Amino acid sequence: MISWAAPGRINLIGEHTDYNLGFALPIALPERTIARFAPADTDVLTVHSDHLDGAVDIRLDTRPGDVEGWAAYVAGVVWALRAAGHPVTGGTLRLTSTVLIGAGLSSSAALECATLGALTASGPELDRITSARIAQRAENEYVGAPTGLLDQLSSLFGEPRRALLIDFRDVTVEPVPFDPEAAGVTLLVINSHAVHEHAGGEYAARRTSCERAARDLGVASLREVCADDSLDPVRDPVDARRARHIVTENARVHDFVAAVRASDFAAAGRLMTESHASMRDDFEITTPHLDAIAASAVAAGAFGARMTGGGFGGCVIVLVPTDRAGSVTDAVEVAMRDGGYRAPTVTATHAAAGAGRVRTA
Repeated sequence: MISWAAPGRINLIGEHTDYNLGFALPIALPERTIARFAPADTDVLTVHSDHLDGAVDIRLDTRPGDVEGWAAYVAGVVWALRAAGHPVTGGTLRLTSTVLIGAGLSSSAALECATLGALTASGPELDRITSARIAQRAENEYVGAPTGLLDQLSSLFGEPRRALLIDFRDVTVEPVPFDPEAAGVTLLVINSHAVHEHAGGEYAARRTSCERAARDLGVASLREVCADDSLDPVRDPVDARRARHIVTENARVHDFVAAVRASDFAAAGRLMTESHASMRDDFEITTPHLDAIAASAVAAGAFGARMTGGGFGGCVIVLVPTDRAGSVTDAVEVAMRDGGYRAPTVTATHAAAGAGRVRTA
């Protein structure tokens, strides 16, 4: 039996910048998905999940369109590994997970990376960049979600008390000290319980809009545009707003890194709030529900708050002085009740380790 674990992630700042070859700063979460693989001499992978009854049989020669639903992420990994020339053995794969599904915490990448690790653990070691690209291809081409590399790199490279400064053009990952608890600051994750959907058409529409803006600007990607460059050549005003979010978000990532290196979490919080406003007004991927959570947290004394993840649901993250965490939580709960929303779930979290083999005694 081979057991492999991979965590979910939250993105501290840098949203939708990955497929624009920009920058982001995620952390890996303590919650993770574990894949336990028992290989067998068969051409079928039988997959069980602790979230669902029954099993799904995936043929090793699977192709996009053969499998749908949650098992498509597993089938996609099988397909992408074989397409890259890596052998895959049949057998039984049992999945357990504490990563919330549909909350924008990258449960899909955790599933992909745990599966990939378990299926390849007995063969030649794959480096983490190669593994990330294989998992991304599974999600892009098999599942049909046009995501960048953010989620997979976060899951594979996570480190305790470190954020990950990712450069998506050069595909590099630089650990950045991130230990707010040592400075008397708490990082809260507020789950709105509004389901986040990765493969929806709105995500693809944002990517297409960014690509149009880049063409109008005569650049290969929006990474090449600076915050003070004119966006006047972008013909569609909606595309221009999308581009403005990406360009200013890239700058905010670097400013956030500088702030946390200096343990200036008040400045980091302000950047988070600015990021949320940009996602709300320019990229239009927040919702009134998420806006209300972020606004009520800041009004109650948080340093800053922003939606995290692809948008249209999911979670809000909050940086708050630890001695105010309780009052901020109370204020958010009251605001949600008064607004007629479902009661949120609020938890404190921290940067945790990335994917790896689960050692058993």
